[in-house]
Amino acid sequence: MGRGGAGAATASEEWIIDGVFRSLRVYNFRLFAAGQVLSVTGTWMMFTAQDWLVLSLSDHPGTALGLVTALQFTPMLLLTLYGGRLADRHDKRLLLTGANLVAGLLALALSLLVFTGSARLWHICAFALAIGLVNAIETPTRMAFVSELVGPELLPNASALSAGYFNIARVVGPAAAGPLIAGFGSGPAMAINAGSYLATVAGLRLMRPAEIHRHARPAVAPRIVDGLRYVLGRADLVVVLGLVATVGLVGMNFQLTVPLLARTVFHADAAAFGLLTTGLAAGSLLAALLTTGRRSRPSAMMVIVSAFAFGLLEAATGASPTYPAAIGLLALTGFASLYFAQAANHRIQLGSDPSYRGRVMALYSLILQGTTPLGSLGVGWLAEHHSARAGFYVGGLASAAAAVAAWAANRGWASASAASPLAASPPAVPPSAASPREAAEQPPVQPAVGGS
Repeated sequence: MGRGGAGAATASEEWIIDGVFRSLRVYNFRLFAAGQVLSVTGTWMMFTAQDWLVLSLSDHPGTALGLVTALQFTPMLLLTLYGGRLADRHDKRLLLTGANLVAGLLALALSLLVFTGSARLWHICAFALAIGLVNAIETPTRMAFVSELVGPELLPNASALSAGYFNIARVVGPAAAGPLIAGFGSGPAMAINAGSYLATVAGLRLMRPAEIHRHARPAVAPRIVDGLRYVLGRADLVVVLGLVATVGLVGMNFQLTVPLLARTVFHADAAAFGLLTTGLAAGSLLAALLTTGRRSRPSAMMVIVSAFAFGLLEAATGASPTYPAAIGLLALTGFASLYFAQAANHRIQLGSDPSYRGRVMALYSLILQGTTPLGSLGVGWLAEHHSARAGFYVGGLASAAAAVAAWAANRGWASASAASPLAASPPAVPPSAASPREAAEQPPVQPAVGGS
């Protein structure tokens, strides 16, 4: 019995190492992940402090939070495609180093304003816009850089682990920021965030350049229009991106809806607000750990069903009768939101030609996060004139309806493909990233058609 127990423990350890954490065997990815854990934890501390500061500075919290959120994400809407072009054209490691240094300096400047008591709402708006400009370059570059660190075979696992440490940071950051803000104000949380960017920079500079899986640079400079043509020629990508657009627009406005739910419905203090955010992040973390076992491209139905479940759970969160119930439902909503986002990410990224991946992931980031300014203004107005619960109701039900529409569109595309196989573009899945059956059925990837 003792030997059996030891054997079971060994098998469990091997599953954890070879299944959940297999990407961490890559030296460069270990450095990247370690730096990101510290940096993203600081970022979530800053977001918590920033939202609480906005609530204390404004007499119209819904409108103010909507404005700050819109300013933070508007650059994603305008410039992310350009950021993806830069990622396909230049050294991603160098771009990420510069972006993190600039973000650290911006966070330091804001923390000094808070410490001196000089911070005003317009300062926070200016910071949100500036950090949005940085993120428009950093986000698509970071997402495409992961594949260069680990290669296509480990990409699903590395992507899921990235989501995992991101959500660990979402748990630890707000949970630590709540008591810190309650005891010392928003300044210390913002200062910690400023210093945390150095962890990412250190990890990037300590990497072994020879072990990075760089793709061959194209002879002609990458253009945004070519990336858009490539995506528009891929019906399997268009269906998923359309669903991501709707869910990002109306469903994933948690940076706005959760603070309003805490402040206006449950009348929570800073520490209790942090627990609501922690509940959302804890569910997301569980989903991230679950998706580390993925080894091939997920199906379109997996993406659609997860979006439908997310919509129903978000609407249910709006009806939370008590504060503990809200924490529990936010955890379930967080699980569904991350599972959907990961499924969509993996379906898009593993179905894209590596030479277009920076621009494709820029489009994904643009659609998922760049639509947030439009949604946040609408949801902020809705919460201001009705209630914070209304933001959850509308976002959840609209997301569920979008999933139903995507299901119908996917059925139509599948029927057209079956009737006329030449009418559908084949999925450009790298053979090493596809399942054996997918690899066997995969035709050669056709080059994109150039143009002016």
